[in-house]
Amino acid sequence: MAFTGKYELESQENFEQLMKALGFSDDIIKKYKDKSSTVEFSQDGDSFQCSYHFGNRVITNNFTIGQETEFVSFTGHKVKTSLVIPSFEKETASTNLHTLKSSDDHT
Repeated sequence: MAFTGKYELESQENFEQLMKALGFSDDIIKKYKDKSSTVEFSQDGDSFQCSYHFGNRVITNNFTIGQETEFVSFTGHKVKTSLVIPSFEKETASTNLHTLKSSDDHT
């Protein structure tokens, strides 16, 4: 199944703890912890485009599975990482931070 579509934030856990561990101030954490967000994925083989809609901001990152990529976070910080996408269910994709519910029909 292709990992494409539009996903809306349904819940998040440990956001504050992660942000503190990453060195963000309490003001930044307070500003972002309760904002809703939407993520849109498009896929071409192992290459993806991810557009993160956070309030009035849109941040787009492109990546290829297994290759190191530089991402821009919602705060504007840059992070280098390699991504692996494990199997996921049709309606929900989970990370250690967020549960995203599909708002597209993936049939």
